[in-house]
Amino acid sequence: MQYENIVFDVNDSVATIRLNRPKAYNALNSEVNAEILSALDEIDADKSIRVLVLTGNEKAFAAGADIIEIATAGPGLAREICERAIAINDRLENMPVPTIAAVNGLAWGGGGEMAISCDFRIGGPSTSFRLPEVSFGIIPGANGTQRLLSLVGPAKAKEIIMLCQVIKGDKAYELGLLTRLVDDGDVLNEAYRLAEELKALPGKALAAAKCAINAGALTTISAGKITEFFEVCMLFDTHDQKEGMAAFTEKRTPEFKNC
Repeated sequence: MQYENIVFDVNDSVATIRLNRPKAYNALNSEVNAEILSALDEIDADKSIRVLVLTGNEKAFAAGADIIEIATAGPGLAREICERAIAINDRLENMPVPTIAAVNGLAWGGGGEMAISCDFRIGGPSTSFRLPEVSFGIIPGANGTQRLLSLVGPAKAKEIIMLCQVIKGDKAYELGLLTRLVDDGDVLNEAYRLAEELKALPGKALAAAKCAINAGALTTISAGKITEFFEVCMLFDTHDQKEGMAAFTEKRTPEFKNC
C-alpha cells in the first residue's frame, strides 16, 4: 500500500514505520494515525516480520497531536481522536513482535505516548520527552497518564504531566523513558542493532515474555503470575523449546524456527 504521511518498509524480517510529516514535526493528525493503523495491519498479516522499529526524523520522533486539527473539537470529536490514538498505542504494546522506538528529537504529547507504548526506546542527548497537554487545558488522551505512571511512579508522573516538564536524554534514560542512550547520530543504527539481537531469539518465547511482563505491569502482579504460568507451560509445546534445550545439552548453537 502507498502511504503519504509515513514510510513503511520491511527488510530482512524487520519492519520500519517512519513518520514522515517533517514540516509539522511529524504531528499526529487523523491521516497519520490511519496510516499507522494500516501499517500495523500489514505487520500482523506478515508472519515473517520479527521486529518493528518506529521512528521519525532527526528533529522529531513526533510532536504530538496536530493542534490545528483538534483546537475547536468538541467532546465527540475528541473521543474519536483519542480512541484512534489509544488503538495505535494498545497495538504497539500488545503485538507479539517486539517494538522499538528510535527517538530522535521531540517526543512530545501523543508522540511521547506512542514512544512509551513500545517495548524499547532508544534515544540520544537531544531526545526530549514532554507531555504539555495541561498547558493547553487538557490532559494526555492516549493513556499516557497510566503508562507514565507505570514507568516512573505517581509522584514523578504528576510532576512531569502537571508541570509540563521537558525531560531530556540523560534524565529520560535515568527515569526509564529511554531504555538505551546513545549518541544522537547513532539512535536509528542502535535500534537496528537491537532488532538483530531480538531476531536471533525464539519469537514465541519473546511474545510470551512480553505478555507476562505486561500483565503484571499493567494490571496486577497476581495477574502477571498467572499469565507467566500459562505462557511457560504452553511454550513446552513449541519446536523452539525442544531445540533450545537440545542445543544446550549438545553444546551447539540452536536453530530456531519461531514455532
